[in-house]
Amino acid sequence: MSPRRLVGLDVARCLALLGMVATHVVATTGPDGGLTFAHWLAGGRASALFAVLAGVSLALMTGRRVPVRGGERRARSAGLAVRALLIASFGLLLGELDSGLAVILTYYGLLFLLGLAFVGLRAPVLLALAVAWALLAPVVSQVVRPVLPERGYDSPAFGQLADPGQLLSELAFTGYYPVVPWLAYLLLGMGIGRLDLGRRTVRLGLVGVGLAMAVGATVTSRVLLGRPGVAQRLSQELGLPGAGPEGLLRQTEGGMFGNTPTGGSWDWLLVVAPHSTTPLDLLQTMGSALVVIGMCLLVAAALPTFVERVVAIVLGAGTMTLTLYSVHVLLRTELLWPPDEGAYAQHALVLLAIGAVFVALERRGPLERLVGAASDRASALVRPS
Repeated sequence: MSPRRLVGLDVARCLALLGMVATHVVATTGPDGGLTFAHWLAGGRASALFAVLAGVSLALMTGRRVPVRGGERRARSAGLAVRALLIASFGLLLGELDSGLAVILTYYGLLFLLGLAFVGLRAPVLLALAVAWALLAPVVSQVVRPVLPERGYDSPAFGQLADPGQLLSELAFTGYYPVVPWLAYLLLGMGIGRLDLGRRTVRLGLVGVGLAMAVGATVTSRVLLGRPGVAQRLSQELGLPGAGPEGLLRQTEGGMFGNTPTGGSWDWLLVVAPHSTTPLDLLQTMGSALVVIGMCLLVAAALPTFVERVVAIVLGAGTMTLTLYSVHVLLRTELLWPPDEGAYAQHALVLLAIGAVFVALERRGPLERLVGAASDRASALVRPS
């Protein structure tokens, strides 16, 4: 393992993967009808962390603290474009399977492509842009979506290439992980990756700022939705009139499948709920991602070298999330493992075991190796002699 590799980031990637598995495998509600702990903890946050970490990776691959310039930027951008297209293609392929999941990889690939426009920026600009994007992009989405076709599929698949307008509409605005507002996550991650992550003060800052963002967004949402008539009006638009703020929270806490309703009240932009993609939801999940990344970096840096190596192996799934996320989707089909909402422990153990073996043998994941080779080849073709 490279001595420069930040194990804390791999741990955070592993947690993001396990969190997404939990939201797919664990039942949404418990016997009492309330939200299960797994969905309360990981719902919306795990996928957001996944996207923020994509931004961190993009920054690390384009110069870390000082962005690459000139011919080297063009070369790395070419490689990253190939990487993005391959990831998106894997997503389309997985979308063909009967997994019942909203596969994130096609959106993830498009996010990478859009992120290439920002690789020349430094941390302060990226972080400020991420917050501004989180505040403004959902407003644009709320204006644009009424004139776009309704979402046709849970997951983009190769069949949708026959209707590129519909596919682009879903990827950009109407899908489960709408790329235009979700670019805020990628920009935040790129800003993090441009910081000096080796400094303890930076890591503590990530935790502190993240807590402030997450708590502040949640409290602001509760206060604004608590104004007279607001929650009742939104509940009525959901077809459940008469509910107050707590009733609206119960109606939306399980998730909103990518977006809020359009054509009604603009107060929907005040909601914080998994996959609602409102300004406050984006800020809250961005904050939680900062906390997780900061804590993982702090803990990993405090470990003795031997213990850090053990952690790196045990949670090695974080080094090959593309491969293991794909395995997870396959495990949700009849091809490998009949879907079972009570099988989270088994799913997690399979993914962790595979990751541990590959890290112990100092091997890259199969898809990571394939994508990396194609990316390196594309960069080599463009790089100046």
